[in-house]
Amino acid sequence: MEQTEQGHAAVNQKLAELRDQMLLGGGQKRIDAQHAKGKKTARERVAAFLDEGSFQEINGLMTNRHVEFGMDKDKALGDGMVAGFGAVNGRKIAIYAQDFTVMGGSFGEVAGQKVARVMDLAVSAGVPVVCLNDGGGARIQEGIYSLAAFGELFYRNVQASGVIPQISVILGPCAGGAVYSPAMTDFIIMTQGESNMFITGPEVIKTVTGEEIDAESLGGALAHSTTSGVAHFVGQNEEDTLNIVKKLLEYIPDNNTEAPKRLQTTDSPMRADKSLDSVVPVDPNQTYDIHSVIEPVVDQGSFFEVMAAYAANAVVGFARLNGEVIGVVANQPANLAGVLDINASDKIARFVRFCDAYNIPLITFVDCPGFMPGSAMEHSGIIRHGAKIVYAFSEASVPKISVVTRKAYGGAYIVMSSKHIRADMVFAWPTAEIAVMGAEGAVNILYGRELKTKTPEEAATMRSDLVDTFKEKFQNPYAAASSGFVDEVILPSETRQRLIASLDMLRNKQSTSLPKKHGNIPL
Repeated sequence: MEQTEQGHAAVNQKLAELRDQMLLGGGQKRIDAQHAKGKKTARERVAAFLDEGSFQEINGLMTNRHVEFGMDKDKALGDGMVAGFGAVNGRKIAIYAQDFTVMGGSFGEVAGQKVARVMDLAVSAGVPVVCLNDGGGARIQEGIYSLAAFGELFYRNVQASGVIPQISVILGPCAGGAVYSPAMTDFIIMTQGESNMFITGPEVIKTVTGEEIDAESLGGALAHSTTSGVAHFVGQNEEDTLNIVKKLLEYIPDNNTEAPKRLQTTDSPMRADKSLDSVVPVDPNQTYDIHSVIEPVVDQGSFFEVMAAYAANAVVGFARLNGEVIGVVANQPANLAGVLDINASDKIARFVRFCDAYNIPLITFVDCPGFMPGSAMEHSGIIRHGAKIVYAFSEASVPKISVVTRKAYGGAYIVMSSKHIRADMVFAWPTAEIAVMGAEGAVNILYGRELKTKTPEEAATMRSDLVDTFKEKFQNPYAAASSGFVDEVILPSETRQRLIASLDMLRNKQSTSLPKKHGNIPL
């Protein structure tokens, strides 16, 4: 008996030693170097993000099989990737994290195998997957095997898209082919001053083009959250970044067969905020902030904006109405008069498609004078980019409710979730202007020749009368309401009540579409 117990103790001791070795990753010196940069290790990040004691690691003892470039002399258990599953606020998720202490977090064959295993488990279990990125890209020493590993990951990103939410967290470098996996996930969260993303780094750019630029200016959090639109959120530090991910998870479901969790709220569904009745200026040329419309309508404190610093002429984000998660899409009159340009079109379309994929109803606030004019926009492809909005809204089968607060002109009126592309309900405020174009432009086109025959004084008087007549006949919500294209003209303070009642009615909405493999969205 004693000999058997000793045998068991030896076996258990061996496992304990291997686990201790596994926890050290690339060794204490490299851990200390990571800490010296003010950064946590992969394991510390996983522990900080997940509920205490919930992490269940898989494939932690794997090592690579390569021997070239001295790789046979220094093999680390886990091979630079920490992978498994755990819980966030009691909710199951899958997670993997690059370990920078092992060969700079480079992505090799074993990393690919571990991540593929986690992704497959996440899809089978129907849970979100969160990836913590901090690595230098493909592991050069493994040649084609590292590229194959990335290929397997990319394939799974695509297959999981629209099935389970995928969230990429950039906590350090993310370069070369490594950037394409985050780009195919649903959300990217970067860390100010610590993370960067680029296809080719500053040194390569200087060699090839002669341009000199530092890593932060090229691919830092500021660049990607304001200029490129690659990053959806930016955290001020690692802790803030991980807290953003936790908050984001509160608004999205586990998978595409479920709806987001509905919360109890003390905010009355009958609340009517009288400030809304005067938020839109009487003068149509005066601006206002669309946030002053969104925030009084939704549950108090619930609006969570996405891509706030990018394409500010459009506003998208999550909120709650009577405890139910909604996706909010809005034009922003305070920026470029709310006009739709290329970046705003991409921002809106991608968000709409995410909400539709994960059963999140869409509420659209419309105040848009049209698409951005000019040769720069036309030559950059505003036609195909703008078409993404109408495609996304037309494709979406979730409940879709629109509120026209002021301007809804021409093509912008149609694409911003109008009745014609199957919005379920369309409301308009008394300040709404729904027309092909503004009255002044319409008069110039319709009566331009006649006006040229008049003296300047006569033309001015005639133009003023014609503009007033056009506004009275066409540029108001009542003409659209009389045709049924607007379901009801409502007081702004009634908006919250109307939206909640409409969502209650549409909760079990059934939608059918023509049989097809998939559509071909404009790019």
